Order: sequence, then C-alpha cells, then structure tokens
Amino acid sequence: MTDALIYDAVRTPRGKGRKDGSLAQMTPVQLLRNLFDAMQQRHSLDTSQVDDVVLGVVTPIGEQGGNLARAAVLYAGWNERVAGVTQNRFCASGLESVNLAAIKVMSGQEDLIVAGGIECMSRCVMGSDTGSWFADPRVNHAIQYIPQGLGADISATQMGFSRRDVDAYALESHRRAGAARQHGRFGRSLVPVRDINGTLVLEHDETIRPDTSLDKLGALAPSFANLGRMGYDATALRKYTDLQRIEHVHHAGNSSGIADGAALALIGNRAAGVAQGLTPRARIRATAVIGSDPTIMLTGTTAACQKALGKAGMTVRDIDLFEVNEAFAAVPMRTARELGIELDRVNVNGGAIAMGHPLGATGCMLLGTALDELEHSGKTTALVTLCVGAGMGIATIIERV
Repeated sequence: MTDALIYDAVRTPRGKGRKDGSLAQMTPVQLLRNLFDAMQQRHSLDTSQVDDVVLGVVTPIGEQGGNLARAAVLYAGWNERVAGVTQNRFCASGLESVNLAAIKVMSGQEDLIVAGGIECMSRCVMGSDTGSWFADPRVNHAIQYIPQGLGADISATQMGFSRRDVDAYALESHRRAGAARQHGRFGRSLVPVRDINGTLVLEHDETIRPDTSLDKLGALAPSFANLGRMGYDATALRKYTDLQRIEHVHHAGNSSGIADGAALALIGNRAAGVAQGLTPRARIRATAVIGSDPTIMLTGTTAACQKALGKAGMTVRDIDLFEVNEAFAAVPMRTARELGIELDRVNVNGGAIAMGHPLGATGCMLLGTALDELEHSGKTTALVTLCVGAGMGIATIIERV
C-alpha cells in the first residue's frame, strides 16, 4: 500500500470552554478558518489539489451542525472542488479523522486530505444532541450505563489508585504542560486565534495551572460521589462483583477540563507532496479501533494500542513516546500499568487535565503534540491513544521521517 505521510499539523490554543473563556466569542466556522488560512499560507498550498476534509465533531448541532467540514472549507476560501465530511466517534473523533484520511491515502483512492476536529464547548454544550446512549432509559438499562466520571472512579478502584495517586498525576500534568508552554514546545503547531477583524483573541493554552499543589487539589470535593449515591454505585457493584465499594477519587482538578479548540493535519501520499513542494514529517504506521467495557467506557486504550502494535509488527519497546488522553487521571495511569510502560514516556508535555479536552479536536491535537515532541527530542516513534464514550478505544502509531 501507499504510505500515508503527515505533512503538517496545526491547532488552536485550548480555551476555557465556558462563557467567560477567551474563545467563547468565536463561532466554530471562524475558529476553523484560522487553521485553514494558516495551513494554506504556510505551504502556499494549491487547495484545488486537496481531495477531502474529514472533520470530527462530537456535538454536531447548531453552529457545529450542517456538515461543518464543507462549510468551513468554503468559508476559508479554499477551492470549491475540496469535499468535506463531518463524523462522530465521540472523544476519538479528531484522531478518527486522521485515521480515515490515512486509510483513504493508503488505499490509493485519494492523494491529499485535511483531517482534524473541533469542539466549541462554550457554545455547543456536551450532550445537548442527546441520542439513545444518554437519553433512552431502555438503552441505559440494557447496557448498564453509568456517567463516565463514575466509570473513572470504578477504574481507579479496580486498579488500587488512591486519591493521592490521581492528584499527584494531575499535578505532574500541570507541571509538564507549564514547562512545555514556557519553553515553546507547542510553538510549531500552535496557531494564534484572531477574530474576523484580525484582532488577537488567544495565543496560549488557557487553563494550565503550574502553580497548583497537592494541597489545593486535595481540598477539592469528589465530583461523582453524589451520583453514586443516587443509585449508580449500586448499578456498578451489581456488575463488578469483586468490588466492595467504589472509591470516589476524581474531581475537577484531576479530570479533563471542558475546552474550546480545533486542530487540522495535512495527510497525503508522496507524489502529492512532491507536486506541492511539501516535506513529509512522519508516516502513519498503523491505526486501530476497538470496542471495550460500555459501563466504565474508559478501558479501551490498552486493547487499541495492542491491536495497532500488532498491525505494525511492533511491541511497546519499539515506541519512544506515548500520548494517552487524560480524560481522567486513572486512564493514562491504568494504560501505562497494563502496557508495562513508565509514566515518564507518557504525555511528556502534559495533557487534557492541564489543557482541557475539546472533544472533537483532542485526538488530532495529541497527534500534533506527539509529532512536535519527536522532532524536538530526536526520537522516532509515537503512539497516540484515547478512550472513547460508549466503550471504545482508538490508537495510531506514527514514525518520524
């Protein structure tokens, strides 16, 4: 098959996903236009040669509805021949876009694709698209549904992670992200956001708190204990009979923050890159998705990584860096333990606990962060993985060219 090469990866800063967040004034289509403009200008890109735009959106309603991919590419002034599709694989949507683009290129059916995702959580509230997964009590009963935050507490209880353990992980995420921002580690991918008048809106990730402490985190009340008392703990204990009780250890400080943001990657074959004068930065070695426990909803990362490694003919020892989305602290901690890897190879520049999780964009953001760090450190391979709502996992292996 044809190699799927990564030619570029850009992202906006992550803004606080609330009405007082810096990006709350930006419509999704305008936020995307910033990135389309930057990508075209960085490479003097002939946009008529781009086959498709694949965009992940987890809440595809209102301003994020109506096939945002096609609207954004036209609003950015790209050639009308560029097609666009919007898809939703919950939290994995941004990385799923990359994987779909890679598969299109590998198959030889398309030559040059823009892939990525967006979520403006200050404007399109998570879960407001409802759907049977969240809103149908018959479905909830059949699958033993519980809110995902409680799934994180169950996972931590299963693995024996204490409140202090998950708080210490969160503290390190903020420390690493703060150091990365201070030393310009995000500089190659980060595109400052400007409004329609060209005025600077945001140029850095907004929610990093390098001055937090274990004492500050320890003072926060558990976020999901009340839900547990409403009956969800009982539901979980009926399913996980080896547990005596659920330890409620997650809270706002050790869980991913609600955020606004967007990310795009330029993926193509070698001939398309030569024609456009592009220099490849990495190739996509393997991709994988997998179904996992639909009650906890957070355990699919390990199996997805193992599946991708098998497809690539690799082992964990062949991977230099891991990006594991920090949906909750227990997720990367559990993934690292199950894969037998050290946490100093995981999320070396922090993660979503510090910077936020703009659902549809995060997977593509992690890909760009991994690529930038490979180039900065001179290392070769990275594995990106996310747990996924409804009980799934996704993984992508990249190799620096």
